[in-house]
Amino acid sequence: MQKFFYRFSLLTFTVWMLAGCSKDPIKPTPPTADQEGTIDRSRARTSSENLAMGNPSGATTSTTAYTNYLLVKTQYTLSYHRDRGTPNWVSWHLNRTWLGSTSRQDDFRPDNSLPSGWYQVTPSDYSGSGFDRGHNCPSGDRTYSTSDNSATFLMTNMIPQAPNNNQKTWNNLENYCRTLVSQGNELYIIMGSYGSGGTGSNGYKTTLAGGKVTVPGRIWKVILVLPEGSSDVTRVTGNSRVIAIDTPNSNSIATTWSSYRTTVDAIESATGYNLLSNVPTSIQSIIEARVDSGPTN
Repeated sequence: MQKFFYRFSLLTFTVWMLAGCSKDPIKPTPPTADQEGTIDRSRARTSSENLAMGNPSGATTSTTAYTNYLLVKTQYTLSYHRDRGTPNWVSWHLNRTWLGSTSRQDDFRPDNSLPSGWYQVTPSDYSGSGFDRGHNCPSGDRTYSTSDNSATFLMTNMIPQAPNNNQKTWNNLENYCRTLVSQGNELYIIMGSYGSGGTGSNGYKTTLAGGKVTVPGRIWKVILVLPEGSSDVTRVTGNSRVIAIDTPNSNSIATTWSSYRTTVDAIESATGYNLLSNVPTSIQSIIEARVDSGPTN
């Protein structure tokens, strides 16, 4: 019996030593959300996530693509129109990994990543115009870090937006998007504008800064809502919720964003874009033709 106990102890010690010397110990899978609210930030937070549902206008990085130039940021991706001085559209992914406690940076500035020789819109180009420097990708959607939040204040992310449109109607929609995230969803969002001529606090204007910046006539947004998960484009079904909004760029706009619900098809018809182009066409035909009737708060 004593011999057996000795051999058992030796075997146990040997196994323990080998485990301790292993070069590739098994690591636990990082939690997605533990009881203390810890979030796995290893997923997403990359530029590749922002165009997961497609490149709406086929934008490229060719410097001759003056009206459809692709700018890729970690925080969002956009198509820029040199002659309008504004983005055509901005696309980004929003889940809990992008949200934190970083304060609003308010460091509006020109985007020096534009091709050489292109005019870089400045914050002062909007001064006294009666229009806000309206974010496409909102400051509030990028609060995990100072650099994330600061990136939203580049002028290539801005459009001249009527103050009530920006501060009330669209702010209400942006807050609702973050409410959806807090409920366990992730969102793919595309925002853009088209047309010319809006009415700000100082009246109707078509351009700012001596014609360098076009004031859009309409402002739109498409929001694809998915429960948190992976392989997101493959999880889009005919039952997936899609919110499409198209508003006039007017200071007399209603504060309820739900008043401006429309279809993705209607926005595509107005802009010529192919939104959600990576989603199978059979599913697109269903979700893009439907006006959302879901909750608004």
